[in-house]
Amino acid sequence: MRMTVWAGAIGSCAAAGMLLGAVQAAAAQELSEKSVRSFMDYAWSLTPQQFSKQDGTVIVIDKKKPESVLIPMDVAREVIRVGRLSAHAQICALPDHQVVNHRSLMKREEEKKTWSDQQIVYINQLHLTTVMLLTGRIRVVEKEGDKEVVVDDGKGTQKTCTEEERTKVRDTITAYVQAGPNFKIPTGPVAGAPAAGGAAPAAAAAPAAAPASQTATGSTTVPKSP
Repeated sequence: MRMTVWAGAIGSCAAAGMLLGAVQAAAAQELSEKSVRSFMDYAWSLTPQQFSKQDGTVIVIDKKKPESVLIPMDVAREVIRVGRLSAHAQICALPDHQVVNHRSLMKREEEKKTWSDQQIVYINQLHLTTVMLLTGRIRVVEKEGDKEVVVDDGKGTQKTCTEEERTKVRDTITAYVQAGPNFKIPTGPVAGAPAAGGAAPAAAAAPAAAPASQTATGSTTVPKSP
């Protein structure tokens, strides 16, 4: 599968000094179709062929038929936007906000009653892939002239977050969640949060487990929204 590397945007979002601007851009600007397509391709390459739901139901995805699973461009753009907020929450050591941001997104999509089980799995994967890209847990390598996505076994590159940036991320997520399904939004100080300008924990909670390899084929549990 041929993929385009969105290096400039990823690099700018990863830079600690541009975090606040990136959060504001996530809410105010739309990604180009080319950028959205790149994220969708990355997510598709990391989507396992089989998922297991919490109730034991197995969801099988035919990787030879992406057209039956991929979602419309406008929906993908929104999923990526929310994924960027989740990534910023992880960088700023706001694990509770990261989780509720992800759950709010998934609840919204489930309540549409529009998507198949396979598409819900893909939406979840697209969100996770966005988080992993922006937190350095995924890297893109060139192989035989094409770009391939590889999951980094390390903990990603540690990034910093000031108190101002943390507050902006928290407020942006709070507004997003309040506009959607009813979830309890954490409002108190974050336990273990680093001091202003300190590095966020590299192992901050992620909304779902990272795939074990570039193209996973084993079963993966899909988190269930409350």
